[in-house]
Amino acid sequence: MADLKAIIFDVDGTLAENERYGHRVAFNQAFEAAGLNWHWSSALYSELLQVAGGKERIRFFVERYGPPMPVIDDWDTFVATLHQAKTQHYATLLASGQIGLRPGVKRLIMAARQAHIRLAIATTSRLENVLTLLTQTLATDAPQWFEVIAAGDVVPQKKPAADIYHYVLDQLALEAHYCLAIEDTAHGLTAATQAGLPSVIAVTDYTRTQDFAAAACVLTHLGDPDNPCQVLSGPTLTQGYFDLAIAESLLPDQPPT
Repeated sequence: MADLKAIIFDVDGTLAENERYGHRVAFNQAFEAAGLNWHWSSALYSELLQVAGGKERIRFFVERYGPPMPVIDDWDTFVATLHQAKTQHYATLLASGQIGLRPGVKRLIMAARQAHIRLAIATTSRLENVLTLLTQTLATDAPQWFEVIAAGDVVPQKKPAADIYHYVLDQLALEAHYCLAIEDTAHGLTAATQAGLPSVIAVTDYTRTQDFAAAACVLTHLGDPDNPCQVLSGPTLTQGYFDLAIAESLLPDQPPT
């Protein structure tokens, strides 16, 4: 079995339950402020989450549903401006303390730091959003805990393409079999798997029914001693939460050939 050298976290839905009560709310606030008669319900947002990236989500919504549209001279500028406004609304929500980390996330991060296991982030979320989440929920210096924070448009193709994970592995100068990815969506799992990473899935209400057959472990969340998780597939967690010993046990016995 390989020694665990790094844990690579997705952000939205994985570190925090911030899709339904964070990003979706911020999109709707941005739409209202722009005078757009658009509203993304929780059910609609579940579908839109199949599209990676906020700007891409806006474009998909317009193309798929044909909502009422203002006269637009520059489509790219319109989308970028709307998404920037959404980012500002989201930052305000984060700063208000309304969005917290999912169970087990802080415990696992702190345990990894204590064990000198390297930390990284691979997400399609904007870098500003990631930094705000980390500082608001962990500590003011939390971004420095992560050796690599790959976010937004740092790579050409977003998940389910493996680009973001290849980028992180290159920056860490590590081979995939020494690392573990933690995700919450099938797109994220596909990206990690294509990069050769064993993966743990912590499902959300939005992703629970997706196909996670390729995951090494699927959980309801990472769990805490006072808030045990359920194992949906994978090894039994006798203590009721995911820890570094289980993480290391999920690594391959030998590097793939």
